[in-house]
Amino acid sequence: MARVVCIHGIGQQHAGERTLHAAWYPALTDGMVRAGAPSVLGSEDVRCVFYGDLFRPPGRTLAVQDPPLDASDVTDGFETELLLALWTEAARTDDAVVPPDARTLARTPRGVQRALNALSRSRFFAGVAMRGVILDLRQVRAYLCDPAVQEAVQQRVAAAVSEDTRVVVGHSLGSVVAYEALCAHPEWQVSALLTLGSPLGVRNLVYDRLRVGGGAEPGDRPGNVDRWTNIADEGDVVALVKDLRPLFGSRVDSHLVHNGARAHDAARYLTTAEAGRTVADGCFLG
Repeated sequence: MARVVCIHGIGQQHAGERTLHAAWYPALTDGMVRAGAPSVLGSEDVRCVFYGDLFRPPGRTLAVQDPPLDASDVTDGFETELLLALWTEAARTDDAVVPPDARTLARTPRGVQRALNALSRSRFFAGVAMRGVILDLRQVRAYLCDPAVQEAVQQRVAAAVSEDTRVVVGHSLGSVVAYEALCAHPEWQVSALLTLGSPLGVRNLVYDRLRVGGGAEPGDRPGNVDRWTNIADEGDVVALVKDLRPLFGSRVDSHLVHNGARAHDAARYLTTAEAGRTVADGCFLG
């Protein structure tokens, strides 16, 4: 059974368990090499939880072509608030992005369009089509706001974690999934949590929506975790709050790393010595 369980983030609806494993497993073990780990994990020791298919529409017979998604498809409320938060962070970290102001932050289609236009000029969203950004917003909203989606995702995590699992790795939205799962299952013997490019520290949109169960509250220690390492790239727009300690306590070991042009890339996070050390310590010392 897997000693390390990995949970992906948004935008993976066209992947699968084996596809993710093929990318994550070598990156994870490379990180352990960088950390000078005394041993490496076998392929069978790592399992990737996949839930992207929950966001993939079913196939259908081609009839009328679907219109392209545009600013009008970004719903008011959560999606608009998240989009504008991403715009603000992108402007903070990238001089090419015109920052929002009080007027442009109005919740109007024009404000949404301006946000999408601004993000299209950022390094972080380079090469990402508007449709992709809008679909990603929908996935985040679905998990955080739809109890049925959250339950379906959590069931897949629970099916992957066994009595042998000692480390859980969560990337992007997967860090939210991981935190909620560990809080909901204090009986698990997971000793280490590794979060990468995490939005867990975003108040109102993420942190205050966490569903931890069992009388726990957001900010509580997740399950039996003794070591929690959070890693963020300064240019990672998704990790709006780089340091989780103000909300989750001093027990979170926080690191800033440099992932180059692909600031949010899971494999680049996993190949860091900081990630490799957490996985090694969790597996062999936990």
